[in-house]
Amino acid sequence: MKIKSLILGSVAAAGLSTAPLAAGLETVLTSLDVCDALGVSGLTISSADNCLQISGGVKYEFKWGDFNGSQIIVNNFARNAANATIPDNDGVAPSELDWRSNVDAWLKFVGTADSSWGPASATIKIYYDENNTVNNEGPLAAGSTAVNVKEAYVSVGDTTVLMAGRKGSIANFKNDEPLNWLGLFNSDNVNKGVGFSVALPTGGNVIQVTSSLGNGVSVGAGLENLNGTTAQAGTAVGVLAYSGNGVDANVTVLAGGILDGTIENWALQAGLKAQLDMITLVGALAADSAGFWNVLGSAEVAYDMFKLAVSGEATSGNEIGFGVSGSAEVASGVTINAGFRWFDTDTTVANNEGYQAAAQLVAAVTETVTLTGEVGLYGTTAPTSTAYGAGTLAWAPGGGFTSSVKGEFYANGAYSLTFKAAKDFQ
Repeated sequence: MKIKSLILGSVAAAGLSTAPLAAGLETVLTSLDVCDALGVSGLTISSADNCLQISGGVKYEFKWGDFNGSQIIVNNFARNAANATIPDNDGVAPSELDWRSNVDAWLKFVGTADSSWGPASATIKIYYDENNTVNNEGPLAAGSTAVNVKEAYVSVGDTTVLMAGRKGSIANFKNDEPLNWLGLFNSDNVNKGVGFSVALPTGGNVIQVTSSLGNGVSVGAGLENLNGTTAQAGTAVGVLAYSGNGVDANVTVLAGGILDGTIENWALQAGLKAQLDMITLVGALAADSAGFWNVLGSAEVAYDMFKLAVSGEATSGNEIGFGVSGSAEVASGVTINAGFRWFDTDTTVANNEGYQAAAQLVAAVTETVTLTGEVGLYGTTAPTSTAYGAGTLAWAPGGGFTSSVKGEFYANGAYSLTFKAAKDFQ
């Protein structure tokens, strides 16, 4: 929001030129320059020595259909005993419908002023979350509405920054995502990448320091989860990262339960992504004090209109998986993706593998409208298999607004229609 530009335009239009008024105007404009002097952009409000930056957003999602049940594709991951599932008709006769409604909204204020140590800021982020779930046309199965302060912290510094209060973690878990189109099963269980098995709460109430050492090297150290009340209270976090010359790399070490003087758990995660001309490589490792480890490797070759990718993962729980994919831009704005992924939950036992095979067509119909169609097959070596199909119409007219409608159908009887809309501002 360029208040200064608006004032200047108004002054020009009015033809103001007297000396006393010009002097007063100069004082006002000087106070409005603080955001530019601090390098703060976006939607801002200025005072004599503070710049207030405002940002926010709203997301809405509504899902309707018959999808309440779940069909297991991968059973009992070693790191957390969870399953990989797909939607299923839950067998209620006659078939009854399910629906979900979710609203997420956030509003963030960052007030910044100059100091002898660099920019000094206070950040407050307010978050609203509303969820309502109805299964089989029954009464409300689950509902919640929450308004909370997601972030409330102060920070000071430029190349070296001190932060304290309520905020997210400085732990760096990047550079560990598989490059193939469908991803990998254990990677999805981790929320993309590699993970450890022990409980190490991060973020919350924190004291953190990060520093850029130059030449692409940065370090960070923090005390997090200081609001914890159990033996896990207090997590020490250390981070080392590098970015430059086509290489991004990071190592994060965590130690939990430090407030009572005894380290309950520890873990580390390391990731590396390298761009070598047409080839992109990813390698990652996670390990913890319980003896669990998780490794992942991935490679992609991009040449002209084609991309080929292969990925693999393994854990100390006798788990192993792989995925392959190919993509081709067959015409301007039209891309075809094809892929396969497979996972064995225990290499010492037969017939406990899960897999997915799929093909997808993505077509940019106009500058604002994109159509996506996908068909595929989920299965296990039990053996069971379930075919599925999905179609998405996405619309992005500009101004940061996005929306989509997606329909899905599974051969097990599950189906759904999902509408999404979102808009952020800053």
